[in-house]
Amino acid sequence: MPEALSTDRILALAEPETLRDPYPAYARLREAEPVYWSEAIDSWVLTRYEDCVAVLRNSRAFASDWRRTGEQIPTPLLSIQSLDPPEHTLIRHFMVNAVRTLDHPALQRMIADRVRERLARIRRQDSFDVVTEFAAPIALDTIVAVLGVARPEPEWFLPTSQAIVDGMDAGVWPETHEPAVAARARLAELAEGWLADPPDAGLVGYVAAHGADSGIERPVLLNTLRAVFHAGFESAGRLLANALAAMAAVPDALGRFAAAETPVAVEELVRHSAPVQADGRACVQETSIGGTVIRRGEAVTMLLGAANRDPARFHDPDALDFGRAPNPHVGFGRGTHSCLGQSLATLQAGVVFEILAAECDRIRAVTAPVYRRNLTLRGPSRFEARLA
Repeated sequence: MPEALSTDRILALAEPETLRDPYPAYARLREAEPVYWSEAIDSWVLTRYEDCVAVLRNSRAFASDWRRTGEQIPTPLLSIQSLDPPEHTLIRHFMVNAVRTLDHPALQRMIADRVRERLARIRRQDSFDVVTEFAAPIALDTIVAVLGVARPEPEWFLPTSQAIVDGMDAGVWPETHEPAVAARARLAELAEGWLADPPDAGLVGYVAAHGADSGIERPVLLNTLRAVFHAGFESAGRLLANALAAMAAVPDALGRFAAAETPVAVEELVRHSAPVQADGRACVQETSIGGTVIRRGEAVTMLLGAANRDPARFHDPDALDFGRAPNPHVGFGRGTHSCLGQSLATLQAGVVFEILAAECDRIRAVTAPVYRRNLTLRGPSRFEARLA
């Protein structure tokens, strides 16, 4: 492995100023050392679009399942997110079929109702917190409807969810690991309760009705429901909050969204303001990426946020262009492990921003967004704004 730079560039990404806006730091890293060995996280770090896509598409050489490197993985971590084919293929097809059974028009109507309810409240206020009063509640209402389960108490769920997100960056902040393990166990216990007394509909209802005949081990089904719940809340909520922060910085962003084709505009929000900034793999077959040999057993971290702003792939990548097409971003990943819920995430975002664009002229920042200390999943903890 190469000698690390005296100041590890990944640790530099954790500085408060960079957390607020990581994209200039990504650009500097991509220009200086696009395939970079980070001693801090014991991983190769990729920032070019071409290199990230090459890894995402090559599940034979780059594994999500670290058991392929000989490591022992605890059962609570085995889910749709951490398995590779052929096990992943089985659970993936099963969950795709579950998503297809959802009543998408009813879900769309529910989201629209929740958005209008939230707008009615916040319009009576001088300002509102985008995160706690808009994005997070809508994301939570949506994912529990998708699952077919009751809404958990936010006072319990929100810190539990955040602890799991914090643990994704345990390579940088080791003290977050144990709280994340405990938080995953709490969500797994919640999912156990769902399956013990399942609803008739939603993803939980589908798993309860068909899981026993699926050939998939029950712990994997349980962990997958937990993972879908957590990812469906955190990724979707942070997408809404990030997108609103980006639109507040662009004059007439809501008007431009209204004039665009909604699916195209939503994909641009995902590219420009994606919550998922990084993803990881384990090399299981020596491979050259960007002219650098990655050896078996070495970790690879793809900075997807950097890939989505790579000027070699996207013209004027820092611009929010609601007419950008084609738009082959990696905001939902790519290949075998592309996001299971991307159609639901884009449906939700489309409903939210169509209503905002139809009923409001502009979103204005009252205070600058305060970003969480997270590298993997980017999003603000607070963003005070006003609708005009």
